[in-house]
Formats: sequence, structure tokens, C-alpha cells
Amino acid sequence: MLAFRPEQTFTLGTANGRAFRTLNILDENSRECLAILVKRKLNSTEVIDALTDLFILRGVPAYIRSDNGPEFIAEAVRDWIKAVGAKTAYIEPGSPWENGYCESFNGRMRDELLNGEIFYSLREAQIIIESWRTHYNTKRPHSALGYRPPAPEAIIPMDQRPIMH
Repeated sequence: MLAFRPEQTFTLGTANGRAFRTLNILDENSRECLAILVKRKLNSTEVIDALTDLFILRGVPAYIRSDNGPEFIAEAVRDWIKAVGAKTAYIEPGSPWENGYCESFNGRMRDELLNGEIFYSLREAQIIIESWRTHYNTKRPHSALGYRPPAPEAIIPMDQRPIMH
């Protein structure tokens, strides 16, 4: 069963100085980034909506691991998670080691995308971040996966892959 790791990660801004946030939802098993929601503000209803869409497509995971941000500890989110049959695995504040994969993903997102971009609008940020997410999942090699992407566009048989040294 999958374990999603919703994580509110970045408070960023557009060129006009208006902030936006991202909600990164990751599959701990496959290392795939399932969704990145980019909004000016995020609340518990938007977290529930994003997770609902994923659960419809992929099924309900055994666990949902998240930080203790207000969007995740809100009573509505806790009640909804319980109602769909998943369990929670909250990360203690100040304990990044409990959140290793997500911390790694966030660092890569910042290094590979956010530090090199100026977003002129929220819509532009949404489009560019979604394009990066697609590249991250389908083309970018991951060392923990034998230098394969988590959701490749084409499956390459093991005996035809290049040997990485």
C-alpha cells in the first residue's frame, strides 16, 4: 500500500511580491511526486480535495505522513483521513530525519527549479512547477532507484539499460 507524504514546503513569491505556497504530495515507495498544488494560500479543504483526487486514481494508502502544519492537523483533515480508512503518521516538529525523503525532494525542487526562476504570476508558477514535476517523475534519474525515474514514460528492460558507474 502507498504512503503519501503531503508536505507544505515553500512560501515563495511572484515578481510582484505576492506570496504563494506549494503542497507537495509524494509516494514514499516509488519516490514519485504525485502532485504539487500551487496556491496563494492553502487550507484544509484544499488538502482534502488534492488527496481525494489521488485516492480516486490510486486508492487509499495505509498511511499519510505529514508535518504538523495547521492544514494537516485541522480537525476536518483528521476526520476525513479516518473516514477513508487511512492512518496518520505525523512528523514531530523539528525532526527532519522523520521526513528524510520529503526533505530531499524539497531540496532538489529548490536547487533544480525554484532558485533559478522568477515567476511573474501565480499561473506561470503553476505551469512551470507542473512541467518540472513531470520531468522529475518521467526523465530525471534517481540514484535510489538505480538511476531510473520513478514513473518513466517508457519501461526499459533491465538488460538494455546503460550501466552507470
